[in-house]
Amino acid sequence: MLTYLRKRVVTSLLPLLVVLFGVFFLARLTGDPTNLYLPVSATPDQRAEFAAEHGLDQPVLKQMVDYLWGILHLDFGESLRTGESAADMALRAFPATLQLAFCTMLLAILGAVTIGCWAAYRPNSLADRAASLLSMTAASIPDFWFAIMGIWIFAVTLGWLPTSGTSSPLAWVLPIATLLIRPLGVLTQVVRGAMVSALSAPYVRLARSKGAGDLRVVTHHALRNASAPSLTVAGDLAVGLINGAVVVEVIFGWPGIGKLMIDSILQRDFAVLQACVLLTAISIFILNIFIDACYALLDARVRETAKV
Repeated sequence: MLTYLRKRVVTSLLPLLVVLFGVFFLARLTGDPTNLYLPVSATPDQRAEFAAEHGLDQPVLKQMVDYLWGILHLDFGESLRTGESAADMALRAFPATLQLAFCTMLLAILGAVTIGCWAAYRPNSLADRAASLLSMTAASIPDFWFAIMGIWIFAVTLGWLPTSGTSSPLAWVLPIATLLIRPLGVLTQVVRGAMVSALSAPYVRLARSKGAGDLRVVTHHALRNASAPSLTVAGDLAVGLINGAVVVEVIFGWPGIGKLMIDSILQRDFAVLQACVLLTAISIFILNIFIDACYALLDARVRETAKV
């Protein structure tokens, strides 16, 4: 088990390093922040002073070395907009994104397991076909379209739900529903397919011959063996939620790290953007390692392969 996890950590470090260097260079392609933060009437001396104050007058390689040195000392610099610590701003916004992603993924898993098991228990029945149709439709709907339709129907037309903020529980409904629709559809299809295979396996027929009830067969025998492929897809979807929450956060004014990242790009706040991207990448790295550990616990073949 430890050997497998150690290999996964080593192989996952390379993408993290690529993100580390990539965000530094790509952030600087957005333009010179001097033109954004100083008025048009600023003198050359004022521009030079601003650039020197924020280290923008240094060669790019020197800026990169300072950036890496700061990361080693957990110093991500200060925001050009507010003068606050970039790390503090990213850490303050990140819990809102995690809350949104966690609630969405929890509802997606519960819904997919319930609908997928129900559909797989009677394959090719009317219920199975209805569940498959709805899940495929849900998996195909773009997030932004669902968000716009949700605002138009439930906020503008009916006036039931707010369009932004986190001030009330009702403000969570549209963002979670928008993020939920696609993971629920994809995961339902995966759970349904895995359960159909598991329910036709010999060990399930053996359990039935020993008098096991339908509920026990589904929950204690088939679902455990169907959980391995479902866990892999759920992990990918969870990673996608953290990354894909950007669109939802911007549309609904959700104060998460995705909205902060977009604001930093528009305002060329390099330090905050770098802190947001790196924090997101590290969280995805940790999430992938956790999913790999769960997968190894569920499937002994994975652990044996790691020993080779």
